[in-house]
Amino acid sequence: MTNTYGQSFWNVMRGKSVNLSALSDKMDSYGGYQTPEEFKAQLDLALAKDNVFRRLGTVVRTTSPDGKIQAVTSTGTAEWIAEGAAIPESLDTITQFPINSYKLASLVRLKNSFVADTAFDIENYLLNAFARRFGRAEEAMFLNGTGVDQPTGLLSNTGAEVGVTAASETVIAYDEVVKLYFSLKPEYRANAVFLMHDDTAMALRTMKDSTGNPIWNTQSDTIFGKPVITTPSMPVAAAGAKPIAFGELSYYWVIERQPLAIKRVNELYSIQEQIGFTAYERLDGKLILPEAVKVLKMAS
Repeated sequence: MTNTYGQSFWNVMRGKSVNLSALSDKMDSYGGYQTPEEFKAQLDLALAKDNVFRRLGTVVRTTSPDGKIQAVTSTGTAEWIAEGAAIPESLDTITQFPINSYKLASLVRLKNSFVADTAFDIENYLLNAFARRFGRAEEAMFLNGTGVDQPTGLLSNTGAEVGVTAASETVIAYDEVVKLYFSLKPEYRANAVFLMHDDTAMALRTMKDSTGNPIWNTQSDTIFGKPVITTPSMPVAAAGAKPIAFGELSYYWVIERQPLAIKRVNELYSIQEQIGFTAYERLDGKLILPEAVKVLKMAS
Protein backbone atom coordinates (compact mmCIF):
# COMPACT_ATOMS: atom_id res chain seq x y z
CA MET A 1 0.00 0.00 0.00
CA THR A 2 1.30 3.44 -0.86
CA ASN A 3 1.23 6.69 1.08
CA THR A 4 -1.79 7.64 -1.05
CA TYR A 5 -3.61 4.64 0.36
CA GLY A 6 -2.60 5.59 3.90
CA GLN A 7 -3.88 9.15 3.49
CA SER A 8 -7.16 7.94 1.99
CA PHE A 9 -7.56 5.32 4.74
CA TRP A 10 -7.23 7.84 7.57
CA ASN A 11 -9.47 10.35 5.78
CA VAL A 12 -12.17 7.66 5.70
CA MET A 13 -11.64 6.97 9.40
CA ARG A 14 -12.15 10.70 10.11
CA GLY A 15 -15.28 10.79 7.95
CA LYS A 16 -13.83 12.95 5.18
CA SER A 17 -14.79 12.61 1.54
CA VAL A 18 -12.30 10.59 -0.47
CA ASN A 19 -12.00 8.91 -3.84
CA LEU A 20 -12.93 5.35 -2.86
CA SER A 21 -11.19 3.95 -5.93
CA ALA A 22 -7.92 4.32 -4.02
CA LEU A 23 -9.31 1.98 -1.38
CA SER A 24 -11.50 -0.42 -3.32
CA ASP A 25 -8.97 -3.25 -3.71
CA LYS A 26 -8.33 -3.29 0.06
CA MET A 27 -11.98 -3.28 1.10
CA ASP A 28 -13.52 -6.53 2.32
CA SER A 29 -17.08 -7.82 2.17
CA TYR A 30 -17.88 -6.31 5.59
CA GLY A 31 -17.00 -2.77 4.55
CA GLY A 32 -13.71 -2.70 6.42
CA TYR A 33 -10.35 -1.64 5.02
CA GLN A 34 -7.00 -3.28 5.57
CA THR A 35 -4.75 -1.02 7.61
CA PRO A 36 -1.90 0.77 5.79
CA GLU A 37 1.52 -0.89 5.73
CA GLU A 38 3.03 1.70 8.07
CA PHE A 39 0.29 1.15 10.64
CA LYS A 40 0.55 -2.63 10.30
CA ALA A 41 4.32 -2.53 10.91
CA GLN A 42 3.81 -0.48 14.08
CA LEU A 43 0.98 -2.77 15.14
CA ASP A 44 3.17 -5.86 14.81
CA LEU A 45 5.76 -4.30 17.12
CA ALA A 46 3.09 -3.28 19.63
CA LEU A 47 1.43 -6.72 19.53
CA ALA A 48 4.73 -8.34 20.45
CA LYS A 49 4.81 -6.41 23.73
CA ASP A 50 1.63 -8.14 24.92
CA ASN A 51 2.06 -11.49 23.19
CA VAL A 52 5.01 -13.83 23.69
CA PHE A 53 4.04 -15.78 20.57
CA ARG A 54 4.37 -12.66 18.45
CA ARG A 55 7.89 -12.24 19.87
CA LEU A 56 9.19 -15.79 19.88
CA GLY A 57 6.80 -17.72 17.64
CA THR A 58 6.87 -17.87 13.85
CA VAL A 59 4.41 -15.57 12.08
CA VAL A 60 3.22 -16.98 8.76
CA ARG A 61 1.12 -14.85 6.41
CA THR A 62 -1.22 -16.35 3.82
CA THR A 63 -3.31 -14.77 1.05
CA SER A 64 -6.55 -16.68 1.68
CA PRO A 65 -8.76 -15.16 4.43
CA ASP A 66 -11.45 -17.85 4.42
CA GLY A 67 -11.74 -21.63 4.41
CA LYS A 68 -9.32 -24.38 5.38
CA ILE A 69 -5.93 -24.68 3.74
CA GLN A 70 -3.19 -27.24 4.24
CA ALA A 71 0.28 -26.39 5.55
CA VAL A 72 3.34 -28.63 5.51
CA THR A 73 6.33 -28.76 7.81
CA SER A 74 9.50 -30.78 7.28
CA THR A 75 11.44 -32.24 10.21
CA GLY A 76 14.09 -34.21 8.35
CA THR A 77 17.78 -34.60 9.13
CA ALA A 78 21.07 -34.67 7.23
CA GLU A 79 23.42 -37.65 7.27
CA TRP A 80 26.77 -38.58 5.77
CA ILE A 81 26.48 -41.04 2.90
CA ALA A 82 28.92 -42.67 0.52
CA GLU A 83 29.67 -40.96 -2.79
CA GLY A 84 27.19 -42.11 -5.41
CA ALA A 85 24.85 -43.68 -2.85
CA ALA A 86 21.15 -42.96 -2.97
CA ILE A 87 19.85 -40.42 -0.48
CA PRO A 88 17.49 -42.24 1.92
CA GLU A 89 13.90 -40.98 1.93
CA SER A 90 13.88 -41.37 5.70
CA LEU A 91 16.04 -38.23 5.97
CA ASP A 92 12.95 -36.09 5.41
CA THR A 93 9.71 -36.41 7.37
CA ILE A 94 6.81 -34.33 6.08
CA THR A 95 3.84 -33.52 8.29
CA GLN A 96 0.70 -31.93 6.85
CA PHE A 97 -1.80 -30.11 9.03
CA PRO A 98 -4.94 -28.05 8.39
CA ILE A 99 -5.07 -24.30 8.95
CA ASN A 100 -8.40 -22.65 9.74
CA SER A 101 -9.54 -19.05 9.72
CA TYR A 102 -10.80 -17.69 13.05
CA LYS A 103 -12.04 -14.13 13.48
CA LEU A 104 -10.87 -11.94 16.38
CA ALA A 105 -12.62 -8.58 16.73
CA SER A 106 -12.84 -5.52 18.95
CA LEU A 107 -14.72 -2.20 19.09
CA VAL A 108 -13.49 1.26 20.06
CA ARG A 109 -15.79 4.28 20.47
CA LEU A 110 -14.73 7.92 20.29
CA LYS A 111 -16.51 11.25 20.63
CA ASN A 112 -17.34 12.88 17.30
CA SER A 113 -15.37 15.96 18.34
CA PHE A 114 -12.20 13.90 18.87
CA VAL A 115 -12.49 12.23 15.49
CA ALA A 116 -13.07 15.54 13.69
CA ASP A 117 -10.20 17.30 15.48
CA THR A 118 -7.11 17.05 13.26
CA ALA A 119 -4.93 17.70 16.32
CA PHE A 120 -6.15 14.45 17.89
CA ASP A 121 -3.81 11.58 16.95
CA ILE A 122 -6.44 9.03 15.99
CA GLU A 123 -3.85 6.75 14.40
CA ASN A 124 -1.83 6.40 17.61
CA TYR A 125 -4.95 6.05 19.74
CA LEU A 126 -6.34 3.18 17.68
CA LEU A 127 -2.92 1.57 17.41
CA ASN A 128 -2.45 1.41 21.18
CA ALA A 129 -6.05 0.39 21.90
CA PHE A 130 -6.19 -2.45 19.39
CA ALA A 131 -2.62 -3.67 19.98
CA ARG A 132 -3.29 -4.11 23.70
CA ARG A 133 -6.63 -5.88 23.19
CA PHE A 134 -5.57 -8.12 20.33
CA GLY A 135 -2.17 -8.94 21.80
CA ARG A 136 -3.62 -10.17 25.09
CA ALA A 137 -6.52 -12.03 23.46
CA GLU A 138 -4.17 -13.74 20.99
CA GLU A 139 -1.74 -14.84 23.70
CA ALA A 140 -4.51 -16.27 25.87
CA MET A 141 -5.86 -18.33 22.99
CA PHE A 142 -2.44 -19.42 21.67
CA LEU A 143 -1.92 -20.94 25.12
CA ASN A 144 -5.37 -22.27 26.00
CA GLY A 145 -7.33 -22.56 22.75
CA THR A 146 -9.11 -25.85 22.13
CA GLY A 147 -8.92 -25.85 18.33
CA VAL A 148 -12.74 -25.79 18.14
CA ASP A 149 -13.86 -22.41 16.74
CA GLN A 150 -10.51 -21.03 17.95
CA PRO A 151 -6.77 -21.64 17.50
CA THR A 152 -5.12 -24.74 18.96
CA GLY A 153 -3.33 -23.68 22.12
CA LEU A 154 0.11 -24.74 23.28
CA LEU A 155 -1.47 -26.40 26.34
CA SER A 156 -4.20 -28.25 24.45
CA ASN A 157 -4.29 -32.03 24.22
CA THR A 158 -2.76 -31.84 20.74
CA GLY A 159 -0.24 -29.17 21.71
CA ALA A 160 2.95 -29.56 23.71
CA GLU A 161 3.92 -32.99 25.00
CA VAL A 162 3.86 -33.79 28.71
CA GLY A 163 7.46 -33.95 29.89
CA VAL A 164 6.75 -34.83 33.52
CA THR A 165 3.69 -35.37 35.70
CA ALA A 166 3.93 -33.95 39.20
CA ALA A 167 3.26 -36.14 42.23
CA SER A 168 1.08 -33.45 43.80
CA GLU A 169 -2.03 -31.65 42.58
CA THR A 170 -0.81 -28.26 43.81
CA VAL A 171 2.91 -28.37 44.71
CA ILE A 172 5.80 -28.47 42.23
CA ALA A 173 8.97 -30.23 43.42
CA TYR A 174 12.56 -29.32 42.53
CA ASP A 175 13.23 -32.72 40.94
CA GLU A 176 10.19 -32.31 38.71
CA VAL A 177 11.53 -29.06 37.26
CA VAL A 178 14.86 -30.81 36.60
CA LYS A 179 13.05 -33.69 34.86
CA LEU A 180 11.06 -31.21 32.77
CA TYR A 181 14.29 -29.54 31.63
CA PHE A 182 15.89 -32.80 30.55
CA SER A 183 12.69 -34.15 28.98
CA LEU A 184 13.28 -31.67 26.14
CA LYS A 185 15.72 -32.84 23.47
CA PRO A 186 19.05 -30.93 23.44
CA GLU A 187 18.41 -29.50 19.97
CA TYR A 188 15.36 -27.65 21.29
CA ARG A 189 16.94 -26.70 24.60
CA ALA A 190 19.41 -24.30 22.97
CA ASN A 191 16.75 -21.61 22.37
CA ALA A 192 14.18 -22.76 24.91
CA VAL A 193 12.34 -20.59 27.44
CA PHE A 194 10.18 -21.31 30.48
CA LEU A 195 6.57 -20.07 30.42
CA MET A 196 4.58 -19.74 33.65
CA HIS A 197 2.14 -17.65 35.67
CA ASP A 198 3.41 -15.06 38.18
CA ASP A 199 2.21 -17.25 41.06
CA THR A 200 4.26 -20.19 39.77
CA ALA A 201 7.29 -17.95 39.31
CA MET A 202 6.96 -16.71 42.88
CA ALA A 203 6.94 -20.29 44.16
CA LEU A 204 10.00 -21.23 42.11
CA ARG A 205 11.93 -18.17 43.31
CA THR A 206 12.04 -19.72 46.78
CA MET A 207 12.75 -23.28 45.60
CA LYS A 208 16.14 -24.78 46.51
CA ASP A 209 17.94 -28.03 45.83
CA SER A 210 19.08 -30.49 48.52
CA THR A 211 22.21 -28.43 49.20
CA GLY A 212 20.36 -25.15 49.60
CA ASN A 213 21.12 -23.67 46.17
CA PRO A 214 18.22 -21.72 44.64
CA ILE A 215 16.82 -22.90 41.32
CA TRP A 216 16.17 -19.31 40.20
CA ASN A 217 18.96 -16.94 39.15
CA THR A 218 17.59 -13.60 40.35
CA GLN A 219 20.19 -11.56 38.46
CA SER A 220 19.19 -12.87 35.04
CA ASP A 221 15.68 -14.23 35.77
CA THR A 222 16.64 -17.64 34.46
CA ILE A 223 16.27 -21.27 35.51
CA PHE A 224 19.16 -23.51 34.47
CA GLY A 225 20.33 -20.62 32.29
CA LYS A 226 17.05 -20.40 30.36
CA PRO A 227 14.85 -17.26 30.40
CA VAL A 228 11.64 -17.28 32.39
CA ILE A 229 8.65 -15.51 30.82
CA THR A 230 5.55 -14.89 32.91
CA THR A 231 2.05 -14.39 31.57
CA PRO A 232 -1.35 -14.22 33.29
CA SER A 233 -2.70 -16.59 30.62
CA MET A 234 -0.74 -19.56 31.99
CA PRO A 235 -2.64 -21.65 34.56
CA VAL A 236 -1.54 -21.92 38.19
CA ALA A 237 -0.74 -25.24 39.86
CA ALA A 238 -4.02 -27.14 40.29
CA ALA A 239 -5.28 -30.66 39.68
CA GLY A 240 -4.64 -31.63 36.05
CA ALA A 241 -3.29 -28.19 35.11
CA LYS A 242 -0.13 -27.51 33.10
CA PRO A 243 1.51 -24.62 34.98
CA ILE A 244 4.97 -24.75 33.32
CA ALA A 245 5.90 -25.01 29.65
CA PHE A 246 9.51 -25.32 28.51
CA GLY A 247 10.64 -25.34 24.92
CA GLU A 248 11.44 -23.53 21.69
CA LEU A 249 8.45 -21.35 20.82
CA SER A 250 9.55 -20.76 17.22
CA TYR A 251 7.75 -24.03 16.47
CA TYR A 252 4.46 -22.38 17.38
CA TRP A 253 3.07 -20.83 14.20
CA VAL A 254 0.90 -17.72 14.27
CA ILE A 255 -0.85 -17.91 10.90
CA GLU A 256 -2.31 -14.61 9.69
CA ARG A 257 -5.09 -15.42 7.24
CA GLN A 258 -6.06 -11.76 6.94
CA PRO A 259 -4.28 -8.76 8.50
CA LEU A 260 -6.11 -6.28 10.67
CA ALA A 261 -8.95 -4.39 8.99
CA ILE A 262 -10.86 -1.44 10.47
CA LYS A 263 -14.40 -0.29 9.73
CA ARG A 264 -15.86 3.04 10.75
CA VAL A 265 -19.37 2.71 12.27
CA ASN A 266 -21.25 5.96 11.70
CA GLU A 267 -24.88 5.47 12.71
CA LEU A 268 -24.98 2.97 15.57
CA TYR A 269 -23.70 5.39 18.25
CA SER A 270 -24.81 8.68 16.68
CA ILE A 271 -27.39 9.35 19.42
CA GLN A 272 -24.48 9.38 21.87
CA GLU A 273 -22.46 11.64 19.56
CA GLN A 274 -19.90 8.91 19.12
CA ILE A 275 -18.20 7.10 16.26
CA GLY A 276 -17.39 3.41 16.47
CA PHE A 277 -14.35 1.67 15.00
CA THR A 278 -14.49 -2.09 14.65
CA ALA A 279 -11.25 -3.95 14.01
CA TYR A 280 -10.90 -7.60 13.12
CA GLU A 281 -8.35 -10.08 11.89
CA ARG A 282 -8.47 -13.71 10.81
CA LEU A 283 -5.82 -16.08 12.05
CA ASP A 284 -4.96 -19.51 13.39
CA GLY A 285 -2.25 -20.86 15.66
CA LYS A 286 -0.66 -24.28 16.05
CA LEU A 287 2.39 -25.93 17.58
CA ILE A 288 3.67 -27.65 14.44
CA LEU A 289 6.14 -29.89 16.29
CA PRO A 290 4.75 -31.06 19.68
CA GLU A 291 8.11 -32.46 20.86
CA ALA A 292 9.67 -28.97 20.65
CA VAL A 293 7.83 -27.88 23.84
CA LYS A 294 7.32 -29.92 27.00
CA VAL A 295 4.95 -29.18 29.86
CA LEU A 296 4.81 -30.06 33.52
CA LYS A 297 1.36 -31.44 34.33
CA MET A 298 -0.02 -31.58 37.85
CA ALA A 299 -1.49 -34.81 39.25
CA SER A 300 -5.24 -35.17 38.84
